[in-house]
Amino acid sequence: MEDIDVVNQINHASNWLVNNQELLINYAVNIIAVIIILFIGLLVAGVISRTLTRMMKRRHIDATVVNFVSAILRYGIVIFTLIAALNRIGVQTDSVIAVIGAAGLAIGLALQGSLSNFAAGVLLVTFRHFHTGDYVDFAGTSGKVLVVHIFSTTLKTYDGKIVVVPNSKIISGNITNFSQEPNRLIDTIISVSYNADIEVVKKIITDILVADSRVIHDMGLTVRLNAFSPSSMDFIVRAWVPHRDHQNAMFDLLEKTKIALNKHQINIPYPQINVHLYRMSKQ
Repeated sequence: MEDIDVVNQINHASNWLVNNQELLINYAVNIIAVIIILFIGLLVAGVISRTLTRMMKRRHIDATVVNFVSAILRYGIVIFTLIAALNRIGVQTDSVIAVIGAAGLAIGLALQGSLSNFAAGVLLVTFRHFHTGDYVDFAGTSGKVLVVHIFSTTLKTYDGKIVVVPNSKIISGNITNFSQEPNRLIDTIISVSYNADIEVVKKIITDILVADSRVIHDMGLTVRLNAFSPSSMDFIVRAWVPHRDHQNAMFDLLEKTKIALNKHQINIPYPQINVHLYRMSKQ
């Protein structure tokens, strides 16, 4: 009996295959077509994205804009490909789009932070407050801009750390760009003791600045007595240098000033308090 049941099941399956042959062929064709559509869509998305990137780079468009636009175009083509694939297997794309719209609204309400990051990314690319390679300070972080993504911006700090900052935090705060202007101002205070000669101190610092080839003399130098502190006289020192030399020029100024002051026996004082004790006579 069991053998007869097996034979009957095989015959039933064979009859079903024969009767539904056309349907199975259609399903197989549709599945193969979907695979081809997905393959071609993903391939086209990559090719068009890379081609657009090369074209924009040849036109010397900022890398920030290039990466952002390429990512948007690639994701758009992928979404269009998925809709076309669903349509090929008989899914009503109108209803799918309606469902996607409703889901998008719900997701948008749940992911307001991500949407605000996306909107902030669009604003950053549009207004271009900074470019890839600029040294900036925003959201409490300073570093070199590596890339601006759709939702975040990646920085590399001076000590080699990689920091990812959400775009919404950048656009909602102050943005300081240290690289946009070609020159930066050295602005520092040098303190000396009260027994130092004011003119001698001014000459020492001025000579150091004049001898430095990085200092832009046409933009003026400032070496003036600025304040009388409790333990010292404070001189304000200002000079313009190319932004790429700012840090080293500052270091050299401080080192050379200390050496020159030592040669002239001019001290740089430290905070001190003089305490006077008086003996009170007994009544």
